[in-house]
Amino acid sequence: MDRPFGEVLAPALPLTPDSPVKPQVIPRPVGARAGGPPPWAELPAPRLRPSMARIVEAVEAMALMAPPADMAPPADLAPPADPGLSPPAGPVSPSAVLVPLYERDGRPWLVLTRRASHLRNHAREVAFPGGRREPADADLWATALREASEEIGLAPDRVRPIGGLESFTTVTSRAWVHPFVGLIDEPPALVPDPAEVESILHVEVSKLLSPEVWREEIWRLDGAERAMAFFELDGDTVWGMTASVLRRFLTVVTGTAGAANGSSR
Repeated sequence: MDRPFGEVLAPALPLTPDSPVKPQVIPRPVGARAGGPPPWAELPAPRLRPSMARIVEAVEAMALMAPPADMAPPADLAPPADPGLSPPAGPVSPSAVLVPLYERDGRPWLVLTRRASHLRNHAREVAFPGGRREPADADLWATALREASEEIGLAPDRVRPIGGLESFTTVTSRAWVHPFVGLIDEPPALVPDPAEVESILHVEVSKLLSPEVWREEIWRLDGAERAMAFFELDGDTVWGMTASVLRRFLTVVTGTAGAANGSSR
């Protein structure tokens, strides 16, 4: 029997009076309207059920990996092709996120987290493991591995690097984000860090390509219209930076990466 989409394999951590529930807040502006279909909407059904071999091949073909730890973003970044992103307006911080993949029952799955409800920013939002580079990190791949180890207990030596996705700068936090895809040799036993993570979500890749999961909205922000991507999991909505990374990953996997990528905050 198929497991439910967006399965929570690690139980949610109990709340206490000192950590009241903060629901996820999506700051949808007045006048937001429906957007278009996903880039992969016209693909035949077999293309929406990628094998792990296909995923690895597609990501490796991107030929992107971590830049040097001392590499700084260009002083003048051209406006990105992504309609939902803005060029930096001042200093940005190099950051990295990990898209952890593994195979189960012959099908590829990926790992997401639900952020803890007591966090000041982005409480209960769905995210990939990741964060800002620290001085001790050898490079941004090391940043991604360290954050995954801290947040979900994923041992760095269990992750094989496949490649990187296109980097981007977030609109509000001014983070220069480098997403990396890593392959785990077998279904992992992960443990959430209660300081940062409420639950660990295991999601089948093919389910993310289902038509009913995708939603796009057009938001007007700072005088410009931005295409915002959303992925509807059971009980969770993926949006913002995480949805942008997820869209990038899925367009690479499906061979539709030429389409405009989703938005980020």
